[in-house]
Amino acid sequence: MSKKARVAILGTGNIGTDLLIKAMRSEALECTLFVGRNFRSDGMQKASNLGVKLSDRGIDGIVAQADDIDIVFDATSAAAHLEHWPVLQRLGKTVIDMTPAKVGDLCVPAINAEQILRSGSQNVNMVTCGGQASVPIANALASVQNDIDYIEVASSISSRSAGPATRANLDEYIETTEQALLKFSGAKRAKAILILNPARPPIDMQTTIYAKIRNPDLKAMRAAVERMMASIIAYVPGYQLILPPTIEGDKVMTTVKVLGNGDYLPRYAGNLDIINCAAIGIAETIARQGRK
Repeated sequence: MSKKARVAILGTGNIGTDLLIKAMRSEALECTLFVGRNFRSDGMQKASNLGVKLSDRGIDGIVAQADDIDIVFDATSAAAHLEHWPVLQRLGKTVIDMTPAKVGDLCVPAINAEQILRSGSQNVNMVTCGGQASVPIANALASVQNDIDYIEVASSISSRSAGPATRANLDEYIETTEQALLKFSGAKRAKAILILNPARPPIDMQTTIYAKIRNPDLKAMRAAVERMMASIIAYVPGYQLILPPTIEGDKVMTTVKVLGNGDYLPRYAGNLDIINCAAIGIAETIARQGRK
């Protein structure tokens, strides 16, 4: 690829700043604008030190520089994305939505990256960090079990890795994660839980998936999960299987852990890597397609 896709990152919190560092390392992407509201924020200061062009005008900053942008990452909040999307849609920009707004097509790269690319979707929603960690496992179970009645997912992350937008979006987080679980597992019911753990030292991100399955085939489920693990590790190296599918009473239980790369926050913040690596991966594939 001779020319990189030009990307703007809207939102300068933990997710946006970690995205910036990952985008700058990409061979397919070039960050041409980092947009927030406050030049004094930690994210803005980090971007300034990296020599990235900044704006403190929010969505208006994107509009002003639209000719220099191919792809926009929206790393603000679900409510803000509802306001940003009509503007970005009119500008004809491909949008990677990092918020749980549920406006665009739900994307979990290990499952439906090719479908997203074929559809030419202009708005790609990255679900949630817990969704990116759990939905592939639920999908793997469903690939060998057609009788899943109920899926429950509990994710624990360090409270230090959860910024203001994450805290404000807890209801949307739950709704979007549950919607993705139902869509990609075929389960009749789903429940999502997010725990912000204040422990010191900070805990690593960990997600446990419980599935109520009428006739569980443990051998087939473990093989399916192993195959899915290989797909995820290809773009999230810190993704680890802690407990393979195990029968506990009337449920099948599986646990995964995610260690981050330590690009912005320390490695305990795997919740940043699991969603940001997925987003960078899909953006790079869109860029290589030559789509803007």
